[in-house]
Amino acid sequence: MEWMRIIGDSIQYIEDHITEGVTADDAAKAVGVSPFYFQKGFAMLCGFSAAEYIRNRRLALAGNDLLITDEKIIDIAMKYGYDSPDSFTKAFTRFHGVSPSSVRRDEVLLKTFAPLKLKLSLEGGYLMDYKIIKKDAFTVIANAKTFSYEGAKENVPQFWQEHYASGCGKYVMGMYGINIDTAMGRENFEYLIADPYDPEKEVPEGLVTRTIPSFEWAVFPCRGAMPDALQDVNTKIFTEWLPALKDYEFAAGYCVEYYDDPTKYEKGTKDGNYYCEIWIPVKKK
Repeated sequence: MEWMRIIGDSIQYIEDHITEGVTADDAAKAVGVSPFYFQKGFAMLCGFSAAEYIRNRRLALAGNDLLITDEKIIDIAMKYGYDSPDSFTKAFTRFHGVSPSSVRRDEVLLKTFAPLKLKLSLEGGYLMDYKIIKKDAFTVIANAKTFSYEGAKENVPQFWQEHYASGCGKYVMGMYGINIDTAMGRENFEYLIADPYDPEKEVPEGLVTRTIPSFEWAVFPCRGAMPDALQDVNTKIFTEWLPALKDYEFAAGYCVEYYDDPTKYEKGTKDGNYYCEIWIPVKKK
């Protein structure tokens, strides 16, 4: 209930300030939630990032303005946060499939993107296994890359494919997938495809080492074919488990995914019994 209210209030704030340069961080501040936690929860609950929501709403409203007003295209572009006609035209065309000028010149179809309205429904009642354990700091060897939160759902799996295609899999098999955003609110995060680090071995060129600090971790087991099983548990963590938790809260900008050896399963990661875990750092409120 609390998380639904937070998202609902943030959407109303965005709508009230849509022509004022509002950002996802502004919305998070307005509802009193850390930007990192807000962006995670918004994406999990709504299916796209807060930044995508803001951009799509602006472009949909810009299309409507082109249809029903006589405002100049450059004025509409500035109204919705674009500082040049070129950047506005590119974004508008990508979203609507037609250019701004063609809206005035021709009979074209535009896309709509209505404001989100959250409906309360009774969910849950399921058993969600987890344990909270203390782990010492540990060091990993990793293939590291920085990603924007926007588009990460598609880009991170592609990074895994590139990792193995490039031959890096012979050095790092990928026991862990680690998300690091120590600022808990930036637009970007570092993602690691990682294994435990052996200090007696040299680090191959192109790979790095990172030390994951000591935390209390909430550990969630996932069993089932990837990626659906993992995504389902991840969604429940951020939209239902964390908001409902009374004693703990998110402690830092880390998230660790542990993957069991896929060769142990008949169908590898697509096996119905495949096992992995999600680790979330938590602290007492």
